Parts: sequence; C-alpha cells; structure tokens
Amino acid sequence: MASINEVKSGNVIKYNKDNYAVDYVEFRKPGKGGAFYQLKLRNLLTGSKAEHKFRSGESVELVRIERHAYQYLYKDGEGYAFMNNDTYEQVTLPKEMVGDQYLYMKENENVSLMFEGEKILSIEIPSHVNLIISHTEPGIKGDTATNVMKPATLETGAKVTVPLFINEGDKIRVDTSLGTYIERVKN
Repeated sequence: MASINEVKSGNVIKYNKDNYAVDYVEFRKPGKGGAFYQLKLRNLLTGSKAEHKFRSGESVELVRIERHAYQYLYKDGEGYAFMNNDTYEQVTLPKEMVGDQYLYMKENENVSLMFEGEKILSIEIPSHVNLIISHTEPGIKGDTATNVMKPATLETGAKVTVPLFINEGDKIRVDTSLGTYIERVKN
C-alpha cells in the first residue's frame, strides 16, 4: 500500500479489483472542502478509461509492473505476434488485449509489454509514430485562409484528419493516444 501522494503518471494501481494504469495525476485544493488528487485511469485489461478522486492521504495498492521491449512481427488469425528483443521468445496477444492500438503499429516496430510476474497485462505503444498517408483527396489550391482539415487513411488503416497541404505518400507524425495529426515529417 502507498499513499495517494506517492502515485505518479505511469504507475499501475489496483482499483475496483482491476489493474489500472495512471495516465494523469493532478492535485487540487479547492477553496472549500478538503484537498484531493484527480486521477485519469486506464484499465489494463479492457482499455476503458475512468476518472477518480482520491482524498489526500488515502491509501492505494501499487502493482509492481515490469516493462519489456518487444518487436511487433505480424497479425495472424488469432491475434498479434511479438518477439522479445532480448530472448527472441515469441508471444501472441489476443485482439482484445491490443485493442485499437493496432491502428498505429507497423511491422518491426518496438513496443513495450507490461508484465505482472509472468502474466502479460497490456501493451504500450509509443506516444507518437511516423506513418505514411496511403489515401487522401487532393487539397484545393489557394484554400489556405482557414485551418481546413481533410480525412486521410494511413498505411496501417487508421483514419485521421490532416491539413489540406498533406498529400498521398507524405509521412506524418501521429499522436497515438488521441489519434490526431501532429506534423509532417521530412524523409
């Protein structure tokens, strides 16, 4: 058990009998009432998100998690295959565990698998990835007075909105947590 003021982003806590990753921690001290910590949590099993307020000084159970570097190999009928970068051991994760993160995974890219002992809890992909635009409509020349966006499909099948100046074949950086365009990347 640990005090709530020791919990940081990236920790994993036991909450409602499930393991939750702490995505965001904010301390609040309102003018009226007691101080509290506002946490944004992500269920490691289902991927669902939740917010919860903990009173200052409240105790939570920290879960000891180990992260190991794995390389994404391929998708098969049963799930997604990964290889440990150190031992070359391969594991296949079910589609439910990977969730929508597959939209931002390219073959041979590195990810982190989170373990509690020998049990795999979840997969963690990089917060930003560079992907190539596989399809988008051409922008209209001269229509740059406003911040107009258009839909685009990435090489992995993900759909994002991009500015008009982005064309097919361009490489862009995408925020994987929000699924949004960040910037164009030079090759």
